[in-house]
Formats: sequence, structure tokens, C-alpha cells
Amino acid sequence: MSKYNLLWEFIQRNGGAQLKLTFDEIHDIAGVEIDHSFLNYKKELTNYGYQVGKISLKEKTVIFKKTD
Repeated sequence: MSKYNLLWEFIQRNGGAQLKLTFDEIHDIAGVEIDHSFLNYKKELTNYGYQVGKISLKEKTVIFKKTD
């Protein structure tokens, strides 16, 4: 089980074609801070029908996109 499983499940349940979450929202959902390891874990998201579209360090947001 990944430390981001709660986040992946949330995205699968609540995401449409695209979902934008702030780092704070991700922390609230997953219970962990988003950190550099997120880049390694993000590939797990494809098992839930989504992928990471864009990570903005300036805005502190992540855009998740539904895969085809």
C-alpha cells in the first residue's frame, strides 16, 4: 500500500476529465505532505485511470488528468 493510496482513491471517485488540487488539499486527503517522492509514486495513479498532468511549484497545485 502506497502512502498516496487515499489520494488516488479520492481522485478516482471525485475527478472528472481533469482535477486540480492544491498541496494543502493533497495533504488533507492523503494525510502526508507532498514531497519529492511524489514523483516516484505518481506512476501508481495510472492504475486508477488518471495521470499527473502538471505540477506547479509556484501555485502549489497539481493537475490530474483522466487517461483514455
